[in-house]
Amino acid sequence: MKKVRTRFAPSPTGYMHIGNLRTALFEYLIAKHDGGDFILRIEDTDQERLVEGAVDIIYDTMKQVGLHHDEGPDVGGEYGPYVQSERLPMYKKYADELVDLGGAHYCFCKEEDIEKQRKEAESLGISFKYDDPCKHISKEEARERIANGESYVVRQTIKHGGETYFDDEVYGRIEVDNNVLDESVLLKSDGYPTYNFANIIDDHQMGITHVVRGNEYLSSTPKYNLVYESYGWEIPTYVHVPPVMKDEQHKLSKRNGDASFQDLVKKGYLPEAILNYIALLGWSPETEQEIYTLDELIKVFDIKRISKSPAIFDIDKLTWMNGMYLRAMDIEKFYELAKPYIEESVHRPVDMLAVAKILQPRTDVLTSIPESIDFIDELPVYDNAMYIHKKMKTTYEIALKALKAAQEALSSLNDWSSEESVHDVLLSLPQKMEMKNGQILWPVRTAITGKQFTPGGAIEIAHILGKEETLRRIAIGIEKLEKEVQE
Repeated sequence: MKKVRTRFAPSPTGYMHIGNLRTALFEYLIAKHDGGDFILRIEDTDQERLVEGAVDIIYDTMKQVGLHHDEGPDVGGEYGPYVQSERLPMYKKYADELVDLGGAHYCFCKEEDIEKQRKEAESLGISFKYDDPCKHISKEEARERIANGESYVVRQTIKHGGETYFDDEVYGRIEVDNNVLDESVLLKSDGYPTYNFANIIDDHQMGITHVVRGNEYLSSTPKYNLVYESYGWEIPTYVHVPPVMKDEQHKLSKRNGDASFQDLVKKGYLPEAILNYIALLGWSPETEQEIYTLDELIKVFDIKRISKSPAIFDIDKLTWMNGMYLRAMDIEKFYELAKPYIEESVHRPVDMLAVAKILQPRTDVLTSIPESIDFIDELPVYDNAMYIHKKMKTTYEIALKALKAAQEALSSLNDWSSEESVHDVLLSLPQKMEMKNGQILWPVRTAITGKQFTPGGAIEIAHILGKEETLRRIAIGIEKLEKEVQE
């Protein structure tokens, strides 16, 4: 059996789009599931769209998510170079050979000739397909004109009549009438190949067995295959995948302001959670399992379970999954990740590890940390109505009673070094006062945080704040409630 070889061939035009990263992941999983090779190739034939530093973004992204390539520009391999602009002489040689084989021709048409035909098609209300008069020029005459310095492109030659078909792993058999296929440019006048032509040559040269790409290329694939057939080359296995959508009508697109991989990382999502989530966009496992390591995905991935339907990117689902990853970490790793975000908000001398411990069970995205703990540095201005809680059955009078009792009990606590000591003091009060736990703890938490929702409860937060600051904030709460009760 032939060894499986897949390739990820991004263009260095900016950040890594989610759809591109999913394509890379599927290619990686297809290769590794069968013990094959995963190749990285940089497709920089569209020189006008290149962005400085974009190649490094590709390398960094692949490294962050753990998609390590077996061959590529940075690691080498026997099929290099792995950057298209470094392979230019080869494309011209293959283009000339394709002309000799009858699969292409030299075209000397000017843009105004093409535009004239396009306008004629528009006026007749028919779809435009360029009818190139140059295909009737003999090879000898064409090459003589080229030798005389005339500008030209190499255009594919497609014979009228018949059908071209291929079998796709996702969409099944696709048949296309050759009469509807346009004769696209393969080699541009500047000597650079078009994306489609370079792909064919490179995939053949590098022994690629499986080509994974978006389903927008389904209509182009028959033209690819005509080129393969002209050369007499083996056609690879095609895996066309549905798009990743923002909603039912719109594709996920960086151009429309949708998040790239880099954007999501900046927003506090973990690379491994992002990778896990996008694996499930357009692919479904046989079980209900949703959390996967990369090694687990390699074992269970099956091309046959890729969907034909578009996948909608659900940021809420990714957020949930990210939270699952954060909570599954050991506290030391979580603390290491959370520490920069904690330090954004907390400048008082408190136990940062203790802060991380209250954050971990309640954090879904790392960037939410600073706002969730901003009360540690300074007690925010808060509405006294927060003390009234229907479920806890608290009123201003009950809350005032609770705070005064807590103030007295905590003032007499000499050992504040452990959370347990604060716990024992506060939880001894409900029974003594014939009150519910919540009627004591809710007012205390409100007084020391000034927030309705916090990571951690009254006991944990009081321990972190320390005795002096906790009592200072409780005193403020008592003063506020006394005014409410008097009024």
